[in-house]
Amino acid sequence: MLSPILDFFSSDPKDKKLKNAIEHIIGENPSNLTLYRLAFMHASVSKETVSKSYRESNERLEFLGDSVLGMITAEYLFKKFPFKDEGFLTEIRSRMVSRESLNVVARKMGIDKLVEYDGNRKTVLTRTSMYGDAFEALIGAIYLDKGFRFTRSFIIKKILTQHFDIETVVSNNPNFKSLIIEWAQREGKAIRFDIVEEGSKHNKEFTATIFVAEEAFSVGQGYSKKKAEQTAAMKACEKLEIS
Repeated sequence: MLSPILDFFSSDPKDKKLKNAIEHIIGENPSNLTLYRLAFMHASVSKETVSKSYRESNERLEFLGDSVLGMITAEYLFKKFPFKDEGFLTEIRSRMVSRESLNVVARKMGIDKLVEYDGNRKTVLTRTSMYGDAFEALIGAIYLDKGFRFTRSFIIKKILTQHFDIETVVSNNPNFKSLIIEWAQREGKAIRFDIVEEGSKHNKEFTATIFVAEEAFSVGQGYSKKKAEQTAAMKACEKLEIS
């Protein structure tokens, strides 16, 4: 693996193009270009590591970036809506960091032009989350390269406030239960919503489970049966990447 210094002075035209693209996206020179190169390496073009215990791709950075993005988005919404409950904040965050939303943001930022993948694999071309996954991997790379403070500022100023109209996100209230029922009908699958747990008298929180073909598929909580079912349906929609 190249060192950060060797990366910076690399004369490879591809490296120069990537360096310029990253600088344009984050507003600052990348210190370790290797991280960003890895962030855009889809699993279809993964490379065997020295330890041979796993093949190197952007999946580990995606895991990290998902957590960083989710936490910073949660903090942003927590401060922006000081009088909203946990259910509201969870739902709005889920809409903002959904695969569909991240795919849109990734394309607007030009990330779709940077992802390296094997175009001969049909499963890759039909994987709708590829660019959103790369976006999360990019967040992971920025975090490791620039630290938390820079990453937090980048996400809030360059992502959350530039690419999302919060009022529109809040007012756009899809009926997730209807969406998952329509999906089940299209797929010819039996589906049911069960309230599997009710909280205590002092904490009346309900837990709903969606069963697809008699198998538990997703779980949601809420302070009403309807809210719990909607939360479970929202998680099912995210899992199936439908909206």
